[in-house]
Amino acid sequence: AEPAPELVNCPVIHETEFGGIYIQSTVEDFNNLGFQFGDSVDIECSNGYTLKDVPYYDGYYVSVGDILLVGYPTYPFLRLAENSGDDLWEIGGFSEGDTATVTLAEAGKYAITQEVFGTPYSDERSEAESDQAFANFRPLTGGKLKSNALYRGASPVSNERSRAAYASKMMADAGIKFDLDLSDNDDEIAQFLAEDADAGLDVSYFEELYYAGNVATLDLNVSYHQQDFAQNLAAGLVELANHEGPAYIHCIEGKDRTGFVCALLEALAGATYEEIENDYMITYDNYFKITRESDPVRYDAIKELRLDDMVAFLGNGDEQSDLSKLDLQAGARNYLSWAGMTDEQIDALVDRICN
Repeated sequence: AEPAPELVNCPVIHETEFGGIYIQSTVEDFNNLGFQFGDSVDIECSNGYTLKDVPYYDGYYVSVGDILLVGYPTYPFLRLAENSGDDLWEIGGFSEGDTATVTLAEAGKYAITQEVFGTPYSDERSEAESDQAFANFRPLTGGKLKSNALYRGASPVSNERSRAAYASKMMADAGIKFDLDLSDNDDEIAQFLAEDADAGLDVSYFEELYYAGNVATLDLNVSYHQQDFAQNLAAGLVELANHEGPAYIHCIEGKDRTGFVCALLEALAGATYEEIENDYMITYDNYFKITRESDPVRYDAIKELRLDDMVAFLGNGDEQSDLSKLDLQAGARNYLSWAGMTDEQIDALVDRICN
C-alpha cells in the first residue's frame, strides 16, 4: 500500500486578519501530495500543539468555534483556524519559526459535507441573471424597516470577486449616502482603489463617498461571538445612525459578515425568523443558484449551519430551540448593549432604520 499523504515540517505564520495560522503550502501543492477536500487530517506542530481528526474543506463548513483546515480559493496558503472563533495562533502558543506536519487520518471522512457545501460559483457576469444578482445587491426588508433605507451586497471597492464596479453602480442607482464597510481598513481601500484604477474599473461613486467621509471602515473579522467584533460593529452602527440614508452594508461577498449584521438589524426592526431567513438565503441563490425549491438538501444544510447559529445566538437559544419563537428583537438590543451601545444610541439606530 502507498504511504498516507503527509506534509512534513511546513513553516507556519500568523494569519492576522481573522485570527489563525497559515501553513505555508499552497492548496495546489497540498492536494498534489494526495490530500482531497473532505479528508480528515491530523496535525502535529513543532511546539507540541497537536490536533486530531480535523476536517479539510475548501470553505467554512463547520459550526462556529470548531477547528478546520481550509484551502479557500483566494487564500495564499492553507489556513488552520477556529471557525469564527478565537485566534488559534494564541490558543496554540505559536511563535515565529514553528512548523506543522499534516498527515491524512481518514480519506473522505467528511466528503459528504464537502459535497453539500462545496458548490463553486462563477465570477463571470454572464453567469448571473442580472447586475443586481451578480453584485448580490438588494434592499433589506422585514419587520418595521423603512423601505429602501438599508441595502446590502458585495464590495464596491475590492474586486477580488470581480463585482466592485457593479456594486458601485448599484449604489449610485440607489442613491446611497453612507457605506458601512465591514471588511476593510483605510490602507486596504487605498490599495483597492489603485488596483481598480489600473484595471480601468469605474468605482467612482464609492470613491466619492469615501473621500467625503461617508464610509465607515470597520475591518471586522468574522467572529461575531466575540466582544471586540461587537464593539467595532457598534461604533459603525452609531455612525450609520448619525448619517443620512440610504446606507449600504457590505464585506467582500456580502455573505458572512454582512449576513450577520443584516440579520441583527432585521431582528432589531422586529423581523420574524422567516423574514430573516428569506433575505439571508437570497445570497445563496445569487451566488450558487441554491433555493429551497431547486436544491432543498443544500438549502437546509446551509441554513442550519450558517443562519441558525446566528439566530440562536441573537435569541439566546440553542440548537434545540424553536427559532421562530425566540425574542430576536430583544436579543438584538441585548447584543448591541453588550457591544457598548447606550439605550439612547440603540433608539437612535432604530429611529434611523425603522418606520
